[in-house]
Amino acid sequence: MQFETLFRPARENPVSIALIGAGEFGMSLIAQSRRMQGLVVKAVADKDLDRVASTLAGMGIAARRCDSAAAAQSAVAVGEMALCESVSDLLTLPIDMIVEATGDAEAGARFALAAIEAGRGVTMVTKEAECVVGPVLAAKARAAGVPYTLVEGDQPALLIGLISWARTLGLPIICAGKSSEYDYVYDPATHEVTWTTERVTAPEIGKVWALGPDRAATIAARARALAALPQRMVPDYCEMALVANATGLIPDRPDFHSPLTRAIELPDLYIPKADGGLLEGEGRIDVFNCLRRPDEASFAGGVFVVVAWADARSGALFRGKGIPTTADGKYGLVYNPSHLLGVEAPISILSATRLGQPILDERYKPVVDLTARAMRDLPAGHKLEIVGTRHAVPDLEPVLTPAAAVKGSAPLPYYMAVGRTLTRPVAAGAFITADDVDRPADSLLWKLRAEQDAMFGLK
Repeated sequence: MQFETLFRPARENPVSIALIGAGEFGMSLIAQSRRMQGLVVKAVADKDLDRVASTLAGMGIAARRCDSAAAAQSAVAVGEMALCESVSDLLTLPIDMIVEATGDAEAGARFALAAIEAGRGVTMVTKEAECVVGPVLAAKARAAGVPYTLVEGDQPALLIGLISWARTLGLPIICAGKSSEYDYVYDPATHEVTWTTERVTAPEIGKVWALGPDRAATIAARARALAALPQRMVPDYCEMALVANATGLIPDRPDFHSPLTRAIELPDLYIPKADGGLLEGEGRIDVFNCLRRPDEASFAGGVFVVVAWADARSGALFRGKGIPTTADGKYGLVYNPSHLLGVEAPISILSATRLGQPILDERYKPVVDLTARAMRDLPAGHKLEIVGTRHAVPDLEPVLTPAAAVKGSAPLPYYMAVGRTLTRPVAAGAFITADDVDRPADSLLWKLRAEQDAMFGLK
């Protein structure tokens, strides 16, 4: 594909966008937009505009803090970036699309809907909102005639793109997925395994470094050896919910296999049990934890598909070219080992606005929900609050369950539970349900979810 030719319409008619939420993702998008043709960031809204202003000043970008729509319009008219105290002021500006990157489910839903109602397109980066009400927001955008897309630079869009590529080529997808955000790096000299800033000594890993004939036993042994390190993270489940809803692929098990595995082993593991793998069937999604040595390339946050080759002869050909392929030549691995945040986000934005080709299409619907089980007995009055930077609630285990209407004893979507207080005790192992929490009277997220349940006939 010739990208310069493909995106000529954007160079001739640059896309104007505004950011709502300017953290790492947003700032990398602003920086990249300054180096390319076809994309202009005109405004930012953020809870900490002082931080944003300071960062932009350090980047040499002229920006002005604006406390009204008139002030924002004045700033943009003279080529300054408008730092808006109000999203409603931001939406009065001459922009094609907002990039919603607050990371907050309630805010994300509210701002996305406001943009759609104002006739602006939406690039949704806030997965916490998308996994709860994404399909209804996308449907509202289609009805309004404005683009709505996920964003490359984040794993869901990259994986959806890879899946669509494989399907276009007629490559049967056995499994698709991603690596967790951080590698598990094993040093054979010290027998230490490092994960972000945590480090454990695990000489057992050296004994199970090779997958061996009993693959499931090896994976179980690795998990036991590194039990002191986290092996299942909420954001990974959130992202894979989006992929399931966009592609129809389903998890092989609600809590994922999440194997600690080397990248070259993926085609040996993510195949049906009948062929020696972990899966109950085909067309599955999962997340793996990349186990590697310090001298091996990272797969952190990368995406992959395991596909069936046309025949053993094709498999042997690809294996000879270094493509990870099973010994029988039946299955192989295709992968993208990196995601580049805002650096590659413009591809999705330009495609949706100037080519009419968003990552999501009319088949996008609720297939699974990200839900939560209690990891210990939780008393009535316990408040479910996010702690730390990984958008997770302590004592809640993330799982993917079939999409269901929010009512009664059905599992409650994870980010609808956030901020709620338990009205009755919940036993360890039980799902958090709608009947377990105090229902908010004024939540747009809850209102949109009810609308989505009705729109798609969820029961």
